[in-house]
Amino acid sequence: MSKICAITGKRPKVGGRIIHKGVSKKAGGIGLQLVKNNKRTFRPNLQRIRVKLPSGQVKRQWVSVKAIKAGKIQKA
Repeated sequence: MSKICAITGKRPKVGGRIIHKGVSKKAGGIGLQLVKNNKRTFRPNLQRIRVKLPSGQVKRQWVSVKAIKAGKIQKA
């Protein structure tokens, strides 16, 4: 099962980690140059908790911490 929030739909996103080298112009250099752009994934902060559904059923689900703090779910 992929890690997707059951409430907000948050999922891992792909992004980049930019690496620079050089000395800044302020410090007397010719500026920072882009060297590399590494691919990486930004993962949401998910917790597997027991959630009480509106039907009264108790189920374990992956829920983002943002949804838990906002009170969008009822813990069982």
